[in-house]
Amino acid sequence: MQRDKINSFSAFISESVKNYANNKALGFINEEYLTYSEMGQKISAVQAFLEKLGIGEGDKVIIYSQNMPTWGVVYFALQCSGIVAVPVLPDFSPVELENVIKHSESKALFISENLQYKLKDTDASSLDIIVTIDDLSLLKAEDTSVVFDENATSKKAYTPKENELAVLIYTSGTTGNSKGVMLSQKNIIANVVQSGAVQKITEDFRFLSVLPLSHTYENTIGFLLAIYSGASVTYLRKPPTASVLLPALKSLRPTIILTVPMIIEKIYKNSILPGINKKAFTRVLHRFRPTRKLVHRLAGKKLMETFGGRIQFFGIGGAKLDGKVERFLRDAKFPYAIGYGLTETSPLIAGSNPTTTRFRAIGPKVINCELKIHDPNPATGEGEIWAKGPNVMLGYYKNPEETKRVLTDDGWFKTGDLGVFDKDGWLSHKGRLKNMIVGANGENIYPEEIESIINNFRHVVESVVIEKKGQLVALVHFNREELEQKVREMRSELGDRMDEISQHVDEKIDELSVELKDYINSRVNKFSKVQQFISHPTPFIKTATQKIKRYLYH
Repeated sequence: MQRDKINSFSAFISESVKNYANNKALGFINEEYLTYSEMGQKISAVQAFLEKLGIGEGDKVIIYSQNMPTWGVVYFALQCSGIVAVPVLPDFSPVELENVIKHSESKALFISENLQYKLKDTDASSLDIIVTIDDLSLLKAEDTSVVFDENATSKKAYTPKENELAVLIYTSGTTGNSKGVMLSQKNIIANVVQSGAVQKITEDFRFLSVLPLSHTYENTIGFLLAIYSGASVTYLRKPPTASVLLPALKSLRPTIILTVPMIIEKIYKNSILPGINKKAFTRVLHRFRPTRKLVHRLAGKKLMETFGGRIQFFGIGGAKLDGKVERFLRDAKFPYAIGYGLTETSPLIAGSNPTTTRFRAIGPKVINCELKIHDPNPATGEGEIWAKGPNVMLGYYKNPEETKRVLTDDGWFKTGDLGVFDKDGWLSHKGRLKNMIVGANGENIYPEEIESIINNFRHVVESVVIEKKGQLVALVHFNREELEQKVREMRSELGDRMDEISQHVDEKIDELSVELKDYINSRVNKFSKVQQFISHPTPFIKTATQKIKRYLYH
């Protein structure tokens, strides 16, 4: 069978297990991996387990779990049995989980041990079955004598329809309540093929998975594309903090990692820049563009070593990358690549690989997909990005009005994002249409661009620019820990008197806010000037891909 003609997960798994039987497939870092052959057997055993539990075609099953090999096995078993998978982000609250259970009318829940504490605050009474995904043991079922048998095999023949609902994803979203995105097997597998055409993956690739599998970005590109290509995927047992991630990178020496901008931006701000500024010599060289490139190149070599020295593809998606950080990555010759997409498009619709990236651009559209700018501004060419192709969703679950609003009769999906094409057909992202602020004289103001400049100011962690009574207001989260440390260094007589230290930090933040106003307003056009700065004491609430939930701050 031609690999690019596969439209069902049964054929997908059958081909991969046959072609890559002895390859490592899924495993935790520094532990035993499932081979493709073993993964195939375990998928069949889970199918048999589902049959014994009375879960059948068309039923909906929630996967609410941290990343682990069994996550993927259960996902494939559901898909090969014609059961609708409902992946839920691990950071969903008990209330959000409860809403998904009720709205999706799910029959069963596969939940990891480390999330089971949330069940005490969740009304899960409508679920017939609850399974611990780690060891596939039953927590709730009508017949509690059913036991998972790893040697069992499914005896039924399933023929799930490629264009029917297969995966139901509730997005955390940045603009309001979650919506259930309906994807078919054809949608998802088409995007696996599209993603593989952007970056060729071979069976010797080693994926390190750090983003949640319940997000389409990690699921399609960081999991399914790997299995489609015979590569291995490695998971971490703990969240990817520096103390967990650094030894893993050294041990695994991965070929490919998918991240969000915040991860590399933090590395740049908290590790690269301080390292450059520590020595007077490199500090001086960093001030001038010609020598700055040399400093960045040297820092890039260290960064490559930190990541294990074998990285070929460092994917960045989910939000816009800061310009200064991208400039560093380019100077450093670090193999980064930018992708753009949405859950509704399975997700990738445009992107480049590390050999072709262009500064501040995403890339051309993926194969077998159409992109256009709807109603472009005659002066700038900017407008809403519309997409059409086999990867575009079926619609929103139980929400025909919203589906009709975003899907045209002839199949175009309105992304809600603003973009522009260059002369070569490369897409650049300008921001969310809903986030765009229209100035007093009709000018388009993109808050993300202003925030990008604010976030480069010293001691700023993140920011949100909003409109209030006709004025631009910036909510700014400063790094209090960093400022407290500076106060301690400058005023050693304060010791550990936190009240006084906190007072000095508040005064310093007031001073920084005044400086920041001059800094930002000297770098933006006249209609993008910020009139008011408000210190936001805590980090902003974010989605799984670390985008700020902006609607909470308007």
